[in-house]
Amino acid sequence: MTGDEALTAQIEQDYTRATLTAADRAMLDYAAKLTRRPGDMVEADVAALRAQGFSDRAILDIAQVTAYYAYVNRIADGLGLTLETYWAEGRDGF
Repeated sequence: MTGDEALTAQIEQDYTRATLTAADRAMLDYAAKLTRRPGDMVEADVAALRAQGFSDRAILDIAQVTAYYAYVNRIADGLGLTLETYWAEGRDGF
């Protein structure tokens, strides 16, 4: 989606070391915290996104996409599902 394969690889490996805009970094920091430590979320986390120019609607979208991804993965993990062969072998299998 970025059109930049090097950036995509950086993000996949460790987004905290990727060359990102302040807004992108804030968004990913928020998503990472919501994923790893949801009970630690506070109003300051939302305020940090607003400070980077995100609207309340955009913040809601970020939270919903992050939560949905976590939900779907937990359902799959809970059922013992594995990746289909073409995903397990890499995207080039398409």
